[in-house]
Amino acid sequence: MPAGCPAPAPRGRYGRSRKPGLPDERLLPNPDSGPAVWVRDNPSDSRAARIQSAIASQPIARWFANESAGIGPAVSGYVGAADSHDKLPVLVAYDIPGRDACGGESSGGAGSVAAYRTWISTFAAAVGTHPAVVVIEPDALSDFSCLTSAQISDRLAMLSYATQMFQQKAPNTWAYLDAGHTNWVDPATMASRLRSAGVANIRGFSLNVSNFYTTPSSETYGNSINSALGNTSHYAVDTSRNGNGSNGEWCNPAGRELGVTPRVGGAEDLMLWVKTPGNSDGQCGVAPTVPAGRFSPDLAVRLIDGT
Repeated sequence: MPAGCPAPAPRGRYGRSRKPGLPDERLLPNPDSGPAVWVRDNPSDSRAARIQSAIASQPIARWFANESAGIGPAVSGYVGAADSHDKLPVLVAYDIPGRDACGGESSGGAGSVAAYRTWISTFAAAVGTHPAVVVIEPDALSDFSCLTSAQISDRLAMLSYATQMFQQKAPNTWAYLDAGHTNWVDPATMASRLRSAGVANIRGFSLNVSNFYTTPSSETYGNSINSALGNTSHYAVDTSRNGNGSNGEWCNPAGRELGVTPRVGGAEDLMLWVKTPGNSDGQCGVAPTVPAGRFSPDLAVRLIDGT
């Protein structure tokens, strides 16, 4: 990438305090996001222009799980194409065994601890030296309530292994372990879980992924977690749907609104659109027939209008 626009850099080169010197427009819009594909397939729909302008054209994270072409080719192709266009991609690693174990709407994940270790190692190696931002396993450190102690131990070990793989194999990546949201796990407990999961190996932690809490509340929570970590870490906030804040519901609630578009943050490293606006949380709320992860133009327009 050009010298005037450095990408997130290895800790050994710049240290942990340097922010990416990237103007916001260098973050990669995902060309195959749900809204982008829908707009391409429905150009004559009266909603298409608004969805394209407000959502599909914005930088949105690309989620990776059990990819049909294999995780290595899928990731390397995505980050390689972004780098060739001088863009910074945002990726989400989402394949831990027992994924969404307590919520159930996005259940799945790798079939075993060994399979996950292979998957995440391949993911990190496929990113390689390309500049990237990676959010590691949304909800994995918050979704403990239905797990046994053995399952929790396995999960912490898998996440720690993931952070080691990104540290070793993807030196130009800013990786963030997901830490849930402001109204889920108290900051001291979350800091302890992050420490056990190897947060010290990577850039930091992510907040509010797929949720609705305001950026100021996320910053308060993130700063409290970081204080409990000895102020040694950093965080990013998902602002995709937090324009109106939370009403306490997590699954396709009415009255939510798009948040600020992705950019270099203030108290946080980055404000990102990790959740794809318009993608359903599950068959619930104002989209009772739309499965989790499927794009709905009606949900998208609701977020644009705040209804």
